[in-house]
Amino acid sequence: MSVSSSGAEPVKWQRRKENRPEEIILAALDLFVEKGYAATRMLDVARQAGVSKGTLYLYFENKEAIFRAAVEQLIVPRISQLEALQQSHQGSYEALIKKMIMGWWQSVWHSRLSVVPKLLISESGNFPELAQYFTEHVVKRVRYIFVQAIEQGIKEKEFIEQDAVTTARLLMAPIIQAAVWKYSFKVFDDEQNPDEYIRQHLHIFLNGIQRKKH
Repeated sequence: MSVSSSGAEPVKWQRRKENRPEEIILAALDLFVEKGYAATRMLDVARQAGVSKGTLYLYFENKEAIFRAAVEQLIVPRISQLEALQQSHQGSYEALIKKMIMGWWQSVWHSRLSVVPKLLISESGNFPELAQYFTEHVVKRVRYIFVQAIEQGIKEKEFIEQDAVTTARLLMAPIIQAAVWKYSFKVFDDEQNPDEYIRQHLHIFLNGIQRKKH
């Protein structure tokens, strides 16, 4: 704990200015889960983030700007990492898919970003522009990465012939389901081990698409 220049009043904390946008984004995501996107006010976000309303508006003009920033600053860099991994990978496509899914799982599902699918499912009817934005900038981009990996596996005779787009959708669906469970049903059904769940999903999925060796 630091002390003010007068020495009289302790200052609770001193944050670096460059950290504020991310702190605001994460505070907003927490509130979107707790209160819902529509019911969350900018004043609520400011209080949750521990900043003044004026400071909040220096960074974000409205809630949509916060949501878009969450995508652009916290999610898109992770997608870029997936793309780089997909492009530089050498070895089996089974190993590549495992590495990409587990990397995404560890960096997104085990963070507050995992709330985004649940948020969009519950709010897309009232805020379709948010759902469309997320679909274009995240869902389709991530799916394309997995489509490419599956198509390459088919080309190299590692995977059986199949529709790669449908298969990529099936690969991603349980991850979305896990996010919904985490924020909707976990309090009533806490028997699931999330990490074992995703490992089992990958085992069954990859076993199903691999070309059998005779």
